[in-house]
Amino acid sequence: DYLLQAGEAMAEAHKHGIVHRDLKPGNLFLTRRADGSPWIKVLDFGISKITIGGSITKTSTLMGSPLYMAPEQLVSSKHVDPRSDIWSLGIILYELVSRRVPFDGDTLPAICTAVLHRPPVPLQSVLRSLPPAFAPIMDRWLQKDPELRYQNLAELAEALAPFGSENSRASVKFIVNVLSDAP
Repeated sequence: DYLLQAGEAMAEAHKHGIVHRDLKPGNLFLTRRADGSPWIKVLDFGISKITIGGSITKTSTLMGSPLYMAPEQLVSSKHVDPRSDIWSLGIILYELVSRRVPFDGDTLPAICTAVLHRPPVPLQSVLRSLPPAFAPIMDRWLQKDPELRYQNLAELAEALAPFGSENSRASVKFIVNVLSDAP
């Protein structure tokens, strides 16, 4: 549910051509709605990239948190698109449910090498209680080639729908509706 709530915010951003580029647990804030139910807000768009007409920041330096950065972002911040944020959300969910990240290292170069060249530790090997139908979702989610990943948050949300609560179904519908109106 929390991940799909973050997906709602990111769907709005992606609809307007904004790629966050630094999605990580520290940029997701748990708050409460007026009715007391939990709500996730996405924070810190400080290094975001606008894909329609330019970017907010220069793209010639490494920007973001390497543990959560997509391979294409590690290579060049110029080539990020919404699929890079989708990757980051996958890393966040992986860590949320397993208490570890799928790529790790003791140094920045080791982390970057793992993200770029090693397969992720399969979530099902870390979390034995993972529903078997979820494994292919995570496998596609963390494809190193963005063309093989979920192409937008609507695709991802629909794949996640069977695993969420009634509240998450509302998030899925919102994401699909927002992105169906995207340019």
